Amino acid sequence: MESHHPKAARQTDHGPKPFVANITRAARQNHCFRTAFWSGCHLQMTLMCIPVGGDIGVEIHPDTDQCIRVEAGRAIVRMGACKDKLEHCHQLAAGDTVFVPCGTWHNICNVGSSPLKLSSIYVPPHHPRGTIHRTKAEAERAEH
Repeated sequence: MESHHPKAARQTDHGPKPFVANITRAARQNHCFRTAFWSGCHLQMTLMCIPVGGDIGVEIHPDTDQCIRVEAGRAIVRMGACKDKLEHCHQLAAGDTVFVPCGTWHNICNVGSSPLKLSSIYVPPHHPRGTIHRTKAEAERAEH
């Protein structure tokens, strides 16, 4: 689902062709909750912007491994085998990376004083090519 938000229009899905980018800079420039930055046949990178006090929402990907890197900001990640028991809890800062195996419940919460900027790699791709969700509510509507 593409958005016509003025700041979203600057981002585009650059896949599946070969592409080189400064991901930290691209993530910091992203103001949308989720932007598909590069989508290939077997891998996808999205950029996320989580507002102060916000989170990505408790989720699980049954068939997708995920790698999430903090590009700017501070966060807490919680992971576990059950939605109601996320026993693995770690603080995150810029440069930290979280590896989420398929079938693992997880959530990342922004605990900083500025928007949290994330890059996320999905294997295999999880979102339709060109996906842009301006807000978490827009993302939730699109996924249901």
